[in-house]
Amino acid sequence: MASGLFALLDDVAAIAKVAAATLDDVAAQTLKAGGKAAGVVIDDAAVTPRYVVGFAANRELHIVWRIALGSLKNKIIFLLPAALLLSAFLPSIITPILMIGGAYLCYEGAEKLLHLILPHEDHAAERVEHIVQTPEELEQEKISGAIRTDLILSAEIMAIALATIEAPDILTQAVVLGVVGLLITVGVYGAVALIVKADDIGAAMARGSTGLGRAVGRALVVGMPTFLSLLSVVGTVAMLWVGGGIVIHGLAEFGWHTPEDIIHGFAHSIAAVTGPLKAAFDWLLRALGSAVVGFALGAAILGALRIVRPAPAHG
Repeated sequence: MASGLFALLDDVAAIAKVAAATLDDVAAQTLKAGGKAAGVVIDDAAVTPRYVVGFAANRELHIVWRIALGSLKNKIIFLLPAALLLSAFLPSIITPILMIGGAYLCYEGAEKLLHLILPHEDHAAERVEHIVQTPEELEQEKISGAIRTDLILSAEIMAIALATIEAPDILTQAVVLGVVGLLITVGVYGAVALIVKADDIGAAMARGSTGLGRAVGRALVVGMPTFLSLLSVVGTVAMLWVGGGIVIHGLAEFGWHTPEDIIHGFAHSIAAVTGPLKAAFDWLLRALGSAVVGFALGAAILGALRIVRPAPAHG
């Protein structure tokens, strides 16, 4: 009887050791995968706030919350199983799918940037259509657009994360991807929520603080509208550098390294003379080079679509 109990305890201890080792492995793999995907998190955080600019203050957090839920749904329900299945059975198709998504980001970013730079009649007509939309319809349109864009960014995050996971079993891979997706979503949209509510935080500081706190609060209140407008433009450009970067990296995966080598060589040569700011300038110049490529690709797609589907005449 006693020997049977000790045998059972030995089995429980062995199972506990395996479980602990598995948890340690998941934690280590999660840290590694999350670190590799951190670069895309910056892009995601830069793109998202542009979808919230222009709405009433009492709707901002609601919009961020809905976009965050859509982002989590993208990662956990759609991308996680798709990534595991494609990695197991069709790994060669992952890069082309990411490149198609990158090309879509280039198209959308180029279209929005051209709207800002070269407004013309059909753009004005689109603005009129938006004006007659109800606030609920406009809000839903913005949320849907943000979730579509997030799908591409999330796909890149999940692909990068999956590529760094060394665990062979699919269960560990799934758990790591799920944890990475959850943590990144919370981090990105938590930061976005802070950004869009910074003016309210500033107002509270201006009312309740004295001295430096009040001055900082007033500066936030005065400066945040301009900052958010600027961030909206940065978000549009971010779509170009993210999309261009995905396409450039995909071309390198298929053996054409020239665009990537030119951009990296240019960025490295300029950044080398900036001393302690070398890393920042290197990233900035690579992003700029990717944005130029992204804009060129997006403009080419727009031109091709205009040929295939001419804009309707307004009269």
